[in-house]
Amino acid sequence: MQNYGTKANVGDTEINVYTEGCGDVTLVFMAGSGVGCPALEYKPLYRRLSDRYKIAVIEKAGYGLSGATTSERTVENLAEESRAALKALDINPPYVLVPHSYSGFEAIWWANTYPDEVSAILGLDMGFPNMMKAQAAQIPHEKKKAMVEKSKSLMEKIAKRGLLDKLLRNRTVNASKLLSGNELTDEEKKTYEEVYYRNIASPAVYEESILAEANAAKAESTGYLKCPACFAVSNMRSPVKALTWQQAAKDYASNCNAEVHLFDEGHMMYAFIPDKLASLFSDFLEKNSIA
Repeated sequence: MQNYGTKANVGDTEINVYTEGCGDVTLVFMAGSGVGCPALEYKPLYRRLSDRYKIAVIEKAGYGLSGATTSERTVENLAEESRAALKALDINPPYVLVPHSYSGFEAIWWANTYPDEVSAILGLDMGFPNMMKAQAAQIPHEKKKAMVEKSKSLMEKIAKRGLLDKLLRNRTVNASKLLSGNELTDEEKKTYEEVYYRNIASPAVYEESILAEANAAKAESTGYLKCPACFAVSNMRSPVKALTWQQAAKDYASNCNAEVHLFDEGHMMYAFIPDKLASLFSDFLEKNSIA
């Protein structure tokens, strides 16, 4: 397996951070829930930006090449570990946060709690508190826990690399089509696959899922985003009937004067339309004098 990134000692674990590129602006990529190998997962997008910006991809505890942790997966702990890892590696603020999916809660909490550290947010189909609130209203917490346990059990079976893994390959390890595409080298594909299976049943992922409602509420308690923000939003199906995924993003954006851009692409859009996203985000940063 190919090593990448640099590890920082944070609390009871090691946080791996991959960096490349240069520039006065640092784009901090933050992984969505269950993204096994963040440093390679987001490569299609960040490699199109690293000629103008410094890139830092944080691999949370239980993700990528980072270690496990006993620290509770609260939004506060997630953000503090990310902040500590960057600072330990002399990657200093201000940052432009690029959260994908679940890490939207962490990005909101971080940006509003430490406004001097965050210049802007580029939402990569990020999660919003209003979406999670609607989901919590429709899906009781005990039912949610049962769903998480069922998912964990399935992933533990897939991790054994048997028939089930082969049958579900294009919905699991190759969901973003990075293993069948040309964005990664052969060596990177091998590393991606190994790291994915290493983390597929990570306890951190499932604890994050159980705490999703609480973490979204904590993010919401800090208020709406106050920094410049640009949200790229997919056509992902909403888990609830009362609110579509795209409508949740539009509603949130209207309360914080953020740009919102809707795409007819899935949740892993960074792997399928990286040129469009790179252009969108670069234009936004330049327009807001952050470039």
